[in-house]
Amino acid sequence: MNISKRLEQIASEKADKTAYHFLDQSSTYGELNGAVSKFASGLEQLGLKKGDHIALVLGNSPHFVIGLYGALRLGLKVIPVNPIYTPDEIGYILRNGDVKAIVTLDLLLPLIEKMHHLLPDVQHFILCESGDERAKGVDVEKIAAVNPKLKSFTGVLSKGDVSFSGQPEIDEEEVAIILYTSGTTGKPKGAMLTHKNIYTNAHDVGSYLKMNEEDRVITALPMFHVFCLTVVLNAPLLTGATLLIVPRFSPKEIFALSKEFQPTVFAGVPTMYNFLYQFPEGNPEDLSSLRLCISGGASLPVALLKNFEKKFNVMISEGYGLSEASPVTCFNPLDRPRKPGSIGTSIMNIENKVVDELGDEVPVGQVGELIVRGPNVMKGYYKMEEETAAAIRDGWLYTGDLARMDEEGYFFIVDRKKELIIVGGYNVYPREVEEVLYNHPQIVEAAVIGVPDPEMGEAVSCYVVKNDPSLSEDAVKEYCEKHLAKYKLPSHIEFLEELPKNTTGKILRRALKEQVLQS
Repeated sequence: MNISKRLEQIASEKADKTAYHFLDQSSTYGELNGAVSKFASGLEQLGLKKGDHIALVLGNSPHFVIGLYGALRLGLKVIPVNPIYTPDEIGYILRNGDVKAIVTLDLLLPLIEKMHHLLPDVQHFILCESGDERAKGVDVEKIAAVNPKLKSFTGVLSKGDVSFSGQPEIDEEEVAIILYTSGTTGKPKGAMLTHKNIYTNAHDVGSYLKMNEEDRVITALPMFHVFCLTVVLNAPLLTGATLLIVPRFSPKEIFALSKEFQPTVFAGVPTMYNFLYQFPEGNPEDLSSLRLCISGGASLPVALLKNFEKKFNVMISEGYGLSEASPVTCFNPLDRPRKPGSIGTSIMNIENKVVDELGDEVPVGQVGELIVRGPNVMKGYYKMEEETAAAIRDGWLYTGDLARMDEEGYFFIVDRKKELIIVGGYNVYPREVEEVLYNHPQIVEAAVIGVPDPEMGEAVSCYVVKNDPSLSEDAVKEYCEKHLAKYKLPSHIEFLEELPKNTTGKILRRALKEQVLQS
């Protein structure tokens, strides 16, 4: 079984059941499945075949759902890409991922056009109509006239009675999705998730959270992110629930949507819960239909958890996951006490344990590295054998996160990966930002750390040694804006005479952070 096959099955059983609402649109499962098969047929007619790589450079929309399930139905390998990345960041992923086709929005065409000459392997640019007013300023026909690779999404789907040769035989161990996750080397790594990884984690998450066809699930997390992909996209669709797709998160939109559609499930990162809690116009009655809230992506402050639950009278189940595990490994259970501050217990079919540096399990209550084993663990990193061997040992995925387990099997994250910065639920690795800074001709050295931020959880803070006194903070920020996605941008830049180092000359970020937090 795979998720596209399961969608087909749900559609045959509940053809008239509503699959999603999006702005002023809605679709039944029958209609959604038909669109998925039509898209798969269109891709097939373009010459794409099983095993080819296709990128989805899309925001939250039905296009993403149809693109994902349609590509998987044809046996393609899907690479979801954050559309707010810069051309440099997107270009690296597309080249490294050996992408042959890109599905994107008319609104994003100018961005794609900037990099298309750098992507010799891309054979097709497939456009989706966004319906966004801003897209009216994009001259699609003019660009298409000079770029023969450009294809229209609607054109692909409107060739009349297109025939789809049918979903090819797909082994569950074949790669379905490659998710690029930032690495400490500064270059993103592509976590290869198989059909089995994707299907089993979505199925087990849905079962653990008791999702059913009566649920209406707010899909406000970014669809290209694995948290949304599994928890509030695939899991609900596998159970016949209804998605309430939100183009982008805003407290006002969530309250308005809730008032109209009476959702039963909401998932978000801690920043979203903080914004909903602080929203002055938010009426708790508008969220009264929620039976469950889910938090992940970063540790949820206990005070926020308690305040939110008291104000809105709904339980938040905090969980844990990572891209390499498809992503969920733990959730706070719904049928027994929830422990604030804990990521909960292992979900079904998955083992978590805490080990020392030798890989031996540590005693209950002792801190060590959290490792994971189960059908959700990735096949490996794309074209990175050494990194794969370091991450997966004897069938266990080493998460790099420090944790402890109590006597009842509840896990607690003690510290995130040593120098990872989490901005509003998005991962930012210091080295990635430092690489950009080091490319600036007037910067000699740079160190990047995360500092507490009341709204976003953490913020990126940069400490720089320069060789030109005229270099200003604003100039560095402008430079960063050209090379980094918005959430990776430094909120603070400070010039120093020198950075703290050890005896070998290695810059000590931890020592720098201690100095900053103590000052």
